[in-house]
Amino acid sequence: QVQLVESGGGLVQAGGSLRLSCAASGGSFSNYDMGWFQQAPGKEREFVAALSWTGRSTYYADSVKGRFSISRDNAKNTVYLQMNSLKPEDTAVYYCAARIASYRDYENLRRYPYWGQGTQVTVSS
Repeated sequence: QVQLVESGGGLVQAGGSLRLSCAASGGSFSNYDMGWFQQAPGKEREFVAALSWTGRSTYYADSVKGRFSISRDNAKNTVYLQMNSLKPEDTAVYYCAARIASYRDYENLRRYPYWGQGTQVTVSS
């Protein structure tokens, strides 16, 4: 069973940056695809970014391309989401997710069985 713990959220002004971290335990981290999802108030949880288990393939929602970057450090069992040029519409709870390595459907939240508790990101205008 994989446990995921996010950190790094907070309040930031528009145009600023944050780096989210997700520490994994209880599984073979290097064998997992990792994803980040966001959920704004009153909205469904949506895909933000994903990283293949090899670390060689990355996927991003159109809304964050060029601003967000996902990476992983297998030695630390941690995945990161670097968020730059933040906008008020990025305000949401951000969730880390994991799944056994696959090769498709990175954007589909139903393909991820393991989830963290979420971390709040608030971007003020």
